[in-house]
Amino acid sequence: MSDWTFFSNHAHVLFCLVQNPDRTMREVADLVGITERAVQRIVTDLEEANVLSREKIGRRNSYRFSLDRPLRHKLEAHRNIEEVISLIATADS
Repeated sequence: MSDWTFFSNHAHVLFCLVQNPDRTMREVADLVGITERAVQRIVTDLEEANVLSREKIGRRNSYRFSLDRPLRHKLEAHRNIEEVISLIATADS
């Protein structure tokens, strides 16, 4: 079986942060299975797309989300991020 998944690393990072907005980039990297530097690049991409914003609290970041943003691909643009998150989120998240 190949190792591809339906969601991109951008989606995985967002899922992790929505689940717990106080997670560190290292924690997210471990959960997603990518480097901390890759998580930093993805968070920057998501900030530039106005999907999330960071708030510095001491030495840590906390994140706020704009989940009403439409999905970026033309085949998915009729849906928003919150709709996808709600499909993936579990009751214990």
